[in-house]
Amino acid sequence: MQVFRGMDIGTAKPDPAARERFGYHMVDVVDPSREFTVAEFQTMGTAILDAADRDGGRPIVIAGGSGLHFRSLVDPLEFPGTDRDVREELEQIPAADLRRELLSADPEAAGAVDLDNPRRVLRAVEIVRLGGGTPTERAATEQAEAVRSYRPIRSFTAVGIDPGPMLAGRIAGRFDAMLEAGFLDEVARLAPVMGRTARQAVGYRELLGVVDGTATPADARDRAIRATGALAKRQRTYFRRDPRIRWIPWHHDARHMLDDVISHLQEGST
Repeated sequence: MQVFRGMDIGTAKPDPAARERFGYHMVDVVDPSREFTVAEFQTMGTAILDAADRDGGRPIVIAGGSGLHFRSLVDPLEFPGTDRDVREELEQIPAADLRRELLSADPEAAGAVDLDNPRRVLRAVEIVRLGGGTPTERAATEQAEAVRSYRPIRSFTAVGIDPGPMLAGRIAGRFDAMLEAGFLDEVARLAPVMGRTARQAVGYRELLGVVDGTATPADARDRAIRATGALAKRQRTYFRRDPRIRWIPWHHDARHMLDDVISHLQEGST
């Protein structure tokens, strides 16, 4: 979400001085009114990584919490096209009908798509309608097998930092600090121009209810903290499946933790 201009406090975006010092990429690249897909992120990020390779292998750090966006840069993920008109039509169809349509086109779809996830079913039906193949056909490709087997398209060393049981308290403290820094004012300023992707950002989504009068600040705060915790849990589950990531515990001494990270990076063989 740091790609969106103006979404600063709620995404913990580095300030201009830090971006200048460390040479950040993929920050402030699109307006929040835009729908910014993973496919677009992949295209933009891959161009940056390829340029670094041509520049003598200049090291790049990929940092963040979205497993799908991370894998879109290092693994052979493909994202079939989308169509706004088809998507809007499908969004009006009941989930049960979409599930039936998908199973009619692909009786074995349950082996590749979580049929209890309406969003994934809708996307699978969209791909079928646009001629991108059924879930079973797409899952049978050599490329899909490489993704399942975590065979990357570029070399990298991955380090994960696990905060352990202190995570819940840190999430609440972090969100309160954002509120004190003016997060609600930021959301109010951006609300008139936020598109669908930006509105789904955790924290922004909940505070938008305060802006439009459907939620109190206290309720929005509690819901945002719970949503952040749920997101963190999903992220940890996603990343824990990746055998390429070396995990270290979070440490109160930042220098000690940094030394552990550097040690793991130096030992990395991929």
